[in-house]
Amino acid sequence: MVEGKLIHVRVVPDAKKESLVESMPSVFEISVREKPERNAANMRVRELIARQFGVSVKSVSIRTGHRSSNKMLKVVQ
Repeated sequence: MVEGKLIHVRVVPDAKKESLVESMPSVFEISVREKPERNAANMRVRELIARQFGVSVKSVSIRTGHRSSNKMLKVVQ
Protein backbone atom coordinates (compact mmCIF):
# COMPACT_ATOMS: atom_id res chain seq x y z
CA MET A 1 0.00 0.00 0.00
CA VAL A 2 1.26 3.48 -0.88
CA GLU A 3 1.84 5.78 2.09
CA GLY A 4 0.93 9.43 1.88
CA LYS A 5 0.49 12.53 3.95
CA LEU A 6 -3.03 13.60 4.92
CA ILE A 7 -3.73 17.31 4.98
CA HIS A 8 -6.82 19.31 5.87
CA VAL A 9 -7.93 22.09 3.54
CA ARG A 10 -10.49 24.87 3.89
CA VAL A 11 -11.44 26.17 0.43
CA VAL A 12 -12.97 29.48 -0.59
CA PRO A 13 -14.11 29.15 -4.23
CA ASP A 14 -14.93 32.03 -6.60
CA ALA A 15 -12.50 34.36 -4.78
CA LYS A 16 -11.17 37.56 -6.31
CA LYS A 17 -7.60 36.68 -5.39
CA GLU A 18 -5.96 33.25 -5.28
CA SER A 19 -4.00 32.35 -2.14
CA LEU A 20 -2.61 29.37 -0.25
CA VAL A 21 -1.79 29.77 3.44
CA GLU A 22 -0.58 27.06 5.82
CA SER A 23 -2.31 28.03 9.07
CA MET A 24 -0.95 25.07 11.05
CA PRO A 25 1.13 22.03 10.08
CA SER A 26 -0.89 20.05 7.52
CA VAL A 27 -3.77 22.58 7.60
CA PHE A 28 -4.20 24.92 4.64
CA GLU A 29 -6.57 27.74 3.80
CA ILE A 30 -6.92 28.11 0.03
CA SER A 31 -8.79 30.68 -2.05
CA VAL A 32 -9.30 29.91 -5.74
CA ARG A 33 -10.84 31.92 -8.56
CA GLU A 34 -12.69 28.94 -10.02
CA LYS A 35 -16.37 28.43 -9.28
CA PRO A 36 -17.48 25.26 -7.48
CA GLU A 37 -18.96 23.90 -10.70
CA ARG A 38 -17.93 20.90 -12.80
CA ASN A 39 -15.08 20.11 -10.38
CA ALA A 40 -13.14 23.23 -11.43
CA ALA A 41 -12.39 24.48 -7.90
CA ASN A 42 -11.36 21.00 -6.71
CA MET A 43 -8.98 20.60 -9.65
CA ARG A 44 -7.35 23.96 -8.93
CA VAL A 45 -6.96 23.05 -5.24
CA ARG A 46 -5.19 19.83 -6.28
CA GLU A 47 -2.89 21.82 -8.59
CA LEU A 48 -1.95 24.29 -5.84
CA ILE A 49 -1.28 21.55 -3.28
CA ALA A 50 0.79 19.60 -5.82
CA ARG A 51 2.91 22.70 -6.47
CA GLN A 52 3.28 23.32 -2.71
CA PHE A 53 4.60 19.78 -2.10
CA GLY A 54 6.55 19.48 -5.37
CA VAL A 55 4.62 16.50 -6.72
CA SER A 56 2.41 15.88 -9.76
CA VAL A 57 -1.32 16.57 -9.66
CA LYS A 58 -1.92 12.81 -9.95
CA SER A 59 -0.20 12.40 -6.56
CA VAL A 60 -2.87 14.54 -4.84
CA SER A 61 -6.30 13.04 -4.23
CA ILE A 62 -9.36 14.29 -2.38
CA ARG A 63 -10.23 11.74 0.29
CA THR A 64 -13.28 13.47 1.80
CA GLY A 65 -15.25 16.64 1.15
CA HIS A 66 -15.69 16.58 -2.63
CA ARG A 67 -18.73 18.87 -2.34
CA SER A 68 -17.70 20.69 0.84
CA SER A 69 -15.39 23.59 1.57
CA ASN A 70 -13.67 21.43 4.22
CA LYS A 71 -11.62 18.70 2.58
CA MET A 72 -9.08 16.07 3.45
CA LEU A 73 -6.45 15.46 0.79
CA LYS A 74 -3.83 12.76 0.48
CA VAL A 75 -0.43 13.67 -0.96
CA VAL A 76 1.81 10.81 -2.10
CA GLN A 77 5.48 11.79 -2.30
